[in-house]
This record gives sequence, structure tokens and C-alpha cells, in this order.
Amino acid sequence: MRRRRIVTAGLTAAAVGVLAAVTLPAVAGDDPTDGASRDATSQPAAAHDDLVDALRRDLGGSAADARTRLATERWATRTVDVLRDDLDAAYAGAWISQDGADLVVAVTDPAQLDRVRAAGAEARLVARSQQQLTGVKESLDRVGDAASPDLAGWYVDLADNTVVLLARPGAQSAARDFAATAGVPADAVRVDASDEAPVPLFDVRGGDPYFIGAGGRCSVGFSVVGGFVTAGHCGRPGDTTAGFNQQAQGVFQTSSFPGDDWAFVAVGDDWTPQPVVNDFNGNNLPVAGSVEAPVGASICRSGSTTGTRCGVIRAKDVTVNYPEGAVSGLTRTDVCAEPGDSGGAWLSGDQAQGVTSGGSGNCRTGGVTFFQPLAEILQVNNLTLVTTEDGAAPPTGVPTVAPTQPADPPQSPCADHTVLRDGELTRAGGRQIQPDGRFFRAGAGRHSACLQTPAGAAFRLTLQRFTADGWRTVAQGDRAGTAVTRLNFSGPAGAYRYRVEAGQGVGGYFLGFSVN
Repeated sequence: MRRRRIVTAGLTAAAVGVLAAVTLPAVAGDDPTDGASRDATSQPAAAHDDLVDALRRDLGGSAADARTRLATERWATRTVDVLRDDLDAAYAGAWISQDGADLVVAVTDPAQLDRVRAAGAEARLVARSQQQLTGVKESLDRVGDAASPDLAGWYVDLADNTVVLLARPGAQSAARDFAATAGVPADAVRVDASDEAPVPLFDVRGGDPYFIGAGGRCSVGFSVVGGFVTAGHCGRPGDTTAGFNQQAQGVFQTSSFPGDDWAFVAVGDDWTPQPVVNDFNGNNLPVAGSVEAPVGASICRSGSTTGTRCGVIRAKDVTVNYPEGAVSGLTRTDVCAEPGDSGGAWLSGDQAQGVTSGGSGNCRTGGVTFFQPLAEILQVNNLTLVTTEDGAAPPTGVPTVAPTQPADPPQSPCADHTVLRDGELTRAGGRQIQPDGRFFRAGAGRHSACLQTPAGAAFRLTLQRFTADGWRTVAQGDRAGTAVTRLNFSGPAGAYRYRVEAGQGVGGYFLGFSVN
């Protein structure tokens, strides 16, 4: 049940990088002026040997140094909580010194320096308060959609009392222009040349689509340690995969078809196998184990074409004679499936059952579908299923970069595209940028898009490309029907985005787009 891939691996959803804050570990000690509160012997139960070893490994120093650092950080956390309130508008931020030995607190009022020193911290006089620095960053955030792809991100540097813009070498002037566009004073920002190219880290979830080389689309079965299992007819050892977002994902390690219909894909470090299955309705279904359900049990299947569909197990140990050859040991169900659902997950309750192999019929008129039982895949390949009982809690909701599809995408005339997004415009003149408020990169080729809008509404669809002069419209959609707009454009490699705008009427819309 392979489906021809439409978009090249060069099509990737991108986001401006955000630097994550690190929560400091807690250590006992309440009084910031009490030297004992910073004593390494007072660390809490949370400061286990494993944590201390990790600090030694990554930060250097001895075990005693690590414990002292933890105690200092606990004291510092409590001290900052007090000083932030006391200093009010004069507070300009706080940070731990590079060696982890001291707390530095910045203020804008010279009269507050002694208050900081009395609390046991090092005091520093600066020009801008933390509130002012936050205001500068928020000004940049408000015009983030206009940021050049050559900007990796921006953040507040408390120690330098400024906001830092990270720009690729040679793009520093573009970063300064971006700050000027935001109305930010030039002396409030610092532009650093950086080779950083932030990318999101992605979850592996059952049911999500993935793409094989340049030839097809299948669905993830279940997360296993190191990757995921799927159908063998989807790929052969050595075939590369891209995830739902067209980012490089993994490589087929083993595959068997015909005879059997299973495969194992090992994923890269950017991908984290999770014990969940996407139900394509905004939820992640937990995978607690793999106890096999009997004939007659209810069962549900999740796949990237038709979402989640349910039915009943009708027979086991079935041999199916596909055109490519016979496959034995399959389980027969009365659940429907369609091309692209291959490899997807089968659940009975919260127990993993197998991966989609093939079938007959479709989800409009009904059908029969077969799945490869999971037990054989795990046993033959010596794989370990990732489950919630391993201590991982199922995440809630759908990640912002994940595919968003209506409950029955095949009913949409726009669902044949590879990248699918939905949204809602609630006022005339309102607009949204897709995918997910950001942009995507694509090689030279033909862009095609389809926008489905509510009856009676007139939404405009435009394709924009980032140029030296900022985002410029390169194509507009032509209305092909009552509620469907289509767009086609052939262009060079670059950064692109779609803009959906409500010209008349409001409501939900569905956008599909591809590049080939």
C-alpha cells in the first residue's frame, strides 16, 4: 500500500531557533546569608550519584565541586526569588558565574547595590532593567515572521545587558535591518556571527507518515528502542527515510517481504521514539504493552492517509497471496485502509498488535485489511518495544510541527498533497502563515497547492519567497471551484511560505501543498 511521494526531501518545515532555559537543581538550605546553606554536605536526596557523575562528565571538576555547585545553585535560586521582588523595577536579571561559584545580580539603581551585596550576591550596575530587555525581545518577536532564514534566533544576554541576534556569517547587516524594522534601538542589540542552524527535535509516533527515498509514503508502526517498526514492503535495507516534516529521519536496517511483511528503521539523534500512536484527532494514544488480543476482539488502526479506523479481528495465521508473492502469518480484520496507511499501528486497547500489511477495498465503501503481528517483528529482530510502563508518560496533544489533518482527509480534494495543514480565520482580512507560522526550504522545482475553504467564503492563497528585499509574493491561487483554490509555480531553490487570507467570510480551511 505504497503511495507515490510528491515532495522531495528538500522540503522542510523550519522554525526560528529558541534557546531553552535550564532549571537549576534544588539543594537544601534556606538562608542566603548562612554559609552552611551552601555547604556541599547539605545537598538533597535529588542530588544522586548519577546526577553528580553527569555534572563531572559535562562540566569537569570533582564530585565535591559538583555538590558545591548544586548547593550554590539552590541558595542562588532562593536568593533571586527574594531580590526580584525587593528590587522591583530596578531588577536587571541574575545569573550564576561561569565557574558556578557566585551569584551575580544586576540593577539599574545605584542605591540598590548594597541591598544585593547584603544578600551575599555580587552586584552589577547596568543601563537596562530586565523588563526593558524583555520589551526589546518582544518587539523582535512581533515581527518574527519577517525574519530572514539567515537569522538563527535572538535572546536576552543578561550578563551583557543586551539582546543578541544570531546571524549567519555575512548576514550581520540583515540582522541589524531586522532590528531596525522592529523599532529596536541599535544600542540595545548585539549581532553575533554564528553557524548555528537550529532544528526542532521530533517524536516518533505510531501512525505518522514517513517518506522512503524518492519513491513512496508509508506510516510508522510502533516505536522501538532506536527507531520504529513498519511494513517490509515499504523499503529495503539501506533505504533512507524522511519524517512527516520532510526532515532526514532514518535508515531501513532490516526488511522482509514477501514471506513476511515487516521492517525496522533506525532513526537519527534528532528523533525520539515515543510510546504513543497518533489518532489524527489531536490525541496521542498510549502504548502500554503488546499482549496479543484474541479473534473477535475490537481493534483500531492508525495510518497517515485515513487516520484512525476500528473494527474486529476476524482470523489469525492468514496467508495472503499478493502479486509480489505470498505472505503468511497475517491477521485478518474488517477494518478499512488505503494507500499510504501501510506500516501503520494496530492497537487493541493500549496493547500493540501489529503493523498494516495490505488489504482490499477502501474507507468509503468498506474493506478488509491484514496486519503483520508485532511479536514476530520484535523476536526476529531482537527489538524492544517502547511502552509507557518504561517510565515515559504519553505526551498530550499534537506537536505544533506535526501533520494536522481532518478526521477523514480523503474526503478533501486537497488531501493528495504531501504536506497537510488546517486552520481557521475568524475575521475578514485575517491572515495566517503556513506551515505553522513559519517557512519551509525547497529545492528548485514545481510548487503546487490546494486550499479548501468554507462554503460562501472567499479566501486568498499566495506563495511567498524570501529575497534580499524580504518576503515577496511569487504566485497567487486561481479559484477552480466554489470552495477550492489551486496554485502552481515553478521556481528556484529557497525559503518559501504560504499565506492564507480571508477576503470574504470566515471559518476553517484545509491546505495541502507539495514540491516536485
